[in-house]
Amino acid sequence: MAGHTDNSIVIDAPLDLVWDMTNDLKSWPNLFSEYAAVEVLEDNEGADGREIVFRLTMHPDEDGNVWSWVSKRVPDPVKRQVRAHRVETGPFEYMNIYWEYLPEGDGTRMRWVQDFHMKDVAPVTDDGMTAHLNRNTAVQMKLIKEKVEAAAKAAAAQ
Repeated sequence: MAGHTDNSIVIDAPLDLVWDMTNDLKSWPNLFSEYAAVEVLEDNEGADGREIVFRLTMHPDEDGNVWSWVSKRVPDPVKRQVRAHRVETGPFEYMNIYWEYLPEGDGTRMRWVQDFHMKDVAPVTDDGMTAHLNRNTAVQMKLIKEKVEAAAKAAAAQ
């Protein structure tokens, strides 16, 4: 058994702007409401293109726990796709993430797919994590949409 999510949102902004803003890892604490810090550990050209290894640290949860993990991200600016996975898996057996950006109308469809499996000792099941990720992704995508659209509007006004 495994968990799977597939969520998308249309952002009323040019593809290049959506790509640039959402792939600027250092800005993620300002783009996402859940991240307190991002630390880029490695940024190299690898066999599969650019590979970025980074640590994400979340804001404390309702119990005061601060969650942090290391991920590897491989963006493909030509295909407008990103493949990522957790290097430090924490409660996950594995966590693979795929981001896709597609032109849609005058905007851009941003899609996130997550495939994962929780460890037996994890405090939540695959189904529980799927429900959590689907709820949280909707919140984060809405925030990103608002921030990118505001940046697009400001750029158009100049």
